[in-house]
Amino acid sequence: MTDRKFSLGIDFGTESGRALLVDVATGEEVATEVYEYPHGVMDRELPDGTKLDPDWALQHPQDYLDTLRHTVLQKGGVKPEQVIGIGIDFTSCTMLPIDAQDRPLCFDPELQHRPHAWVKLWKHHAAEPEANKLKEVAEARGEDWLKYYGGKISSEWLVPKIMQILDEDPELYERADRFIEAGDWVVLQLTGQEKRSSCHAGYKAIWQKGVGYPSKEFFKALDPRLENLVEEKLRGEVVPIGQKAGGLTPEMAEMVGLLPGTPVAVSVIDAHVGVPATGVDGPGKMALIMGTSTCHMIVSDKKLPIEGISGVVEDGILPGFFGYEAGQAAVGDIFAWFVRNAVPPAYHDEAKRRGLDLHALLEEKAAALKPGQSGLLALDWWNGCRSTLIDYDLSGLLLGMTLTTTPEEIYRALIEATAFGTRVIVDAFVNGGVPVEEFYACGGLTKNRMLMQIYADVLGKEIKIARSDLAGALGAAMYGAVAAGKSAGGYDSIKEAIPHMAHLRDESFKPNAENQKIYDQLFAEYVKLYDHFGRGANDVMKVLRRLRAGA
Repeated sequence: MTDRKFSLGIDFGTESGRALLVDVATGEEVATEVYEYPHGVMDRELPDGTKLDPDWALQHPQDYLDTLRHTVLQKGGVKPEQVIGIGIDFTSCTMLPIDAQDRPLCFDPELQHRPHAWVKLWKHHAAEPEANKLKEVAEARGEDWLKYYGGKISSEWLVPKIMQILDEDPELYERADRFIEAGDWVVLQLTGQEKRSSCHAGYKAIWQKGVGYPSKEFFKALDPRLENLVEEKLRGEVVPIGQKAGGLTPEMAEMVGLLPGTPVAVSVIDAHVGVPATGVDGPGKMALIMGTSTCHMIVSDKKLPIEGISGVVEDGILPGFFGYEAGQAAVGDIFAWFVRNAVPPAYHDEAKRRGLDLHALLEEKAAALKPGQSGLLALDWWNGCRSTLIDYDLSGLLLGMTLTTTPEEIYRALIEATAFGTRVIVDAFVNGGVPVEEFYACGGLTKNRMLMQIYADVLGKEIKIARSDLAGALGAAMYGAVAAGKSAGGYDSIKEAIPHMAHLRDESFKPNAENQKIYDQLFAEYVKLYDHFGRGANDVMKVLRRLRAGA
């Protein structure tokens, strides 16, 4: 053991932080730790009881610091000097305003009652008006970069969230010294060095390699007060992923139980860091990062404008390629909503009696159904549509219910809807000139065998599964090994690390030809609903949202 070298990966998710200690030479996972955020997602009120409007999603940055404090990994006889690197990944765009001393504004007691002082989580969608304005101004000016973000900017991203602060709390906007991605802020805390990740900046802040951010003229057209946004509020070097951001400060080294100076990698978006953890190393291979939401990641030798993507960024996923991101804003979140709100007491009783959780019980019952047997069809827009429509004013739909419809039928229909949503995204890539020949998947949802079989049947392709249950943390650890470099026992590139540290399960999911035929028919109907409610033929979902807001 004393001759082995290890890397630490810390994956900051929506509800928790997950840490993983990995053998750099073999990918063996020797220790894990999960820290549930005490404050969770604040979408109804602040800690002091201040109420939040609909579509808000905030977090407490103290939870991130406590994750570092509670994910000290010294298990299995590993000594601090054996840990050669640390990697960080983070949900994105998760951003916060900080002062000149790098402290979050919400740490100031005078500002704790002001919602805009807090961290805006990736799924904060209250900046939709600002996102729409950004798109309109970019279109009117003929901004070339817009086509490489699917033609529309998401309310989840950095600039719309900053615009919302400026619109609703301009005094707090002025008090903010900088706006920063939470992943970059954690790296700043660990190293004392502010290194803005090209991954975060490229996909979530309209930054492009060789070009930078949009021009001052664009920001001035957007709002005269934003003319100097980049110079004033987005200061800091943008650094490619795979590089060392700095070394652990003595204070942070003492807190996490490692040596001062231990290399820390530049932060990476959680979905993007999962790509090398699945073993994906080049074009034609799509990685499905499946959890509360799903991200669809693929790389190509070409830079093309694909409908509804979340961005194409050079070196954004794997160095040497153009990395494409698309995604669904809710997947696991939809199933969790259903279990939390719509399962009758008899099912709770049965699950308790049999020692199962409700998801396992519903999976068992739904797996007995054949494709099409429920008579149901759903649209998977419970949290809006990220790709390909990029419209967070859309909402979920369930069609075909009768007085005999059962919970397991609905549960299966919701899973099928998310698979259909993935197929729409895949078709957009293929039709746009980016081939998708193989599928790899990672994340918590891959444990649901019925779900994975449905996806294989809907896509008509085999799906291979990452061996690690903590693929995000594994990918982060791989980048930590790269930050350390070969001279320290790590690797000089992520491509070198992949064959040693990323492994697949023995089991994969292959499509069933008979099921595929039925799902082709259901998918054709799904697309009709998708276009009818999503492309302007019927705006009832938007009307309902306006009525809700008015009430």
